[in-house]
Amino acid sequence: MYEPINVLKPVAPDVWIVDGPQIEFGFGSMKLPFTTRMTVLRLRNGDLILHSPVALTPALRSAIEMLGPVRFLVAPNSLHYWWVPDWKAAVARADVLAVRGLQKRAKRPIEVDRLLVGRDSPWPGEIEMLVVRGDVLTEAVLFHRASRTLVLTDLIENFEPKRVHNWLFRLLIRLAGVADPDGKAPIDMRLSFCRRRKALQLAIHQMLAWHPERVIVSHGRWYEKDGTAELRRAFRWVL
Repeated sequence: MYEPINVLKPVAPDVWIVDGPQIEFGFGSMKLPFTTRMTVLRLRNGDLILHSPVALTPALRSAIEMLGPVRFLVAPNSLHYWWVPDWKAAVARADVLAVRGLQKRAKRPIEVDRLLVGRDSPWPGEIEMLVVRGDVLTEAVLFHRASRTLVLTDLIENFEPKRVHNWLFRLLIRLAGVADPDGKAPIDMRLSFCRRRKALQLAIHQMLAWHPERVIVSHGRWYEKDGTAELRRAFRWVL
């Protein structure tokens, strides 16, 4: 894990991350440990966006609310939603924003106030948004203009083998192509874009045009600098 967990870590002005506890993810009896990470963005009016919320704790909620009022809870794809209902129950005034189809695929009830579609950002002028559609996963990408911070979820995974104690997981992350320092989309996700390759290329070119300085990902080491170069490297399989 990226300790300390459940604490705010400054990234840039009005941008923080919170590394959360590990979760187990997989199919059937094969469950593998995944780290979790939330990104907190503060708008000019002081409102907060929680992207891919991690587990709610009283201490974490208090620390976040010292930054400003929580107004938006973002479920950026159909895998990163589990703790959104907990935050919604604790902060009833917050709106839940999610990609299309999440409510059908979610394994717990989740109320959605607004769908994230196309490039229709709920925060024009401050945060750009791009929804990348795949056959396996649809993901909403956010770009915080002021800090030039790109926020991804699973389009790039970058697990550090030295932090992985399970030998099987170490092997799988290498086979999937998601091992640091050459993290990228896992192989199954890459294959799922075969029918949408052109649309994905256009989306990647838009991300590159934003010239991000840093790229936050949900799993593994994120990129504190040279964000544009890291994007080009990670998506060379489709460019």
